[in-house]
Amino acid sequence: MGRNLDWSIDGPNWPNGRFSRFVSASGFRWHVQVTGSGPVLLLVHGTGASAHSWRQLMPLLSARFTVVVPDLPGHGFTEKPRDDVLTLPGMAGALADLMQSLDLDPAIVVGHSAGAAVLIRATLDGGISPRMIISLNGALLPFQGFAGQVFKPLAKLLVLQPFVAPLFAWRAGERRAVERLLAGTGSQPSAEDVDLYAQLFQSPRHVSATLAMMANWDLESLAKDLVKLQAPIVLVAGTADKAIAPANATRVQRLAPHAAVELLEGLGHLAHEQRPDLTAALILRNAAAANIF
Repeated sequence: MGRNLDWSIDGPNWPNGRFSRFVSASGFRWHVQVTGSGPVLLLVHGTGASAHSWRQLMPLLSARFTVVVPDLPGHGFTEKPRDDVLTLPGMAGALADLMQSLDLDPAIVVGHSAGAAVLIRATLDGGISPRMIISLNGALLPFQGFAGQVFKPLAKLLVLQPFVAPLFAWRAGERRAVERLLAGTGSQPSAEDVDLYAQLFQSPRHVSATLAMMANWDLESLAKDLVKLQAPIVLVAGTADKAIAPANATRVQRLAPHAAVELLEGLGHLAHEQRPDLTAALILRNAAAANIF
C-alpha cells in the first residue's frame, strides 16, 4: 500500500528541494519553489503532476526571471483542501491567494495541460494580471463525443469510493504501469521521469486530489469565457500529443482574441519535460517579444 509524500522523508531528495518553502494561503499549506531574479514567472503543472515537472526548466529560466513553481492543491507536498477548492474557479482563486501571500505579481505565466486552464481562469477572474500567458498542451476545451459523456461522471463515481485512491496508489508501485501511462501521452519519459511520477502516484493524497480535480473540472464555462481574455496567449502544442489533440490549439485560437499557435514537432504531452531547452527558448523568445525583460 502506498503512503503519502512526507517532506521530512522525501524532501531531501526531491528535485530543486533547496528552493522549497511552505506557505499558508486559502486555509491550507502549499509547497512552492522560488528561485532566480527579475520579472516574476509563474509555472503551473497539470493534473496528477507536481512542481517536479519543471525541474529542468527552472535553472534555464532563473537567470532572467524570479521563477515561482507551486504544487497545486492536494498535489505533491501541498495539503489537500476542501473539495470545493478542487474546482477550476476554486483552484484559480487559491492560486491567486498564494501569489498574494508571497507578495509576488506574475508578469508571465506558463501552464501545462490543466495548469493552463487554472491560469486562464485566474486571469479572467482578476486574481492575477499577467502580461502574457503561455499554454503548453493546454487542456482548455471540454472532451468531445463519447469521452465527454463518460469522463466526468466516471471521475465523480471514482472519487466517491474511499478505496480507489489507495488502490491506485498500490497499483502505481508497478513501474511498468507508470511507464505505460506516461508513454500513452505520446511522450518518451526518462528513467527519472518514471521514478518521480511513481512516487507521486503511490501517494493516496495525491491520487485523491487528482481524481477530485478531474471530477469537479468545468471547461464548458472556461471555453465560453475565452472571448473575454485580454491577455496575449501563446498556445503551444506538441504534434505527437496523444492526451490533448494538437488541433485543439487552433480551436482555442478562434475563441481567444489575442492568441497565437506554436507547434513543437514530434513532441508529446510532456514536451516541456522531454525538451526543456526548446521550451525555455520558446518562453524566453516570447517574453522578449513582449518586452517583459
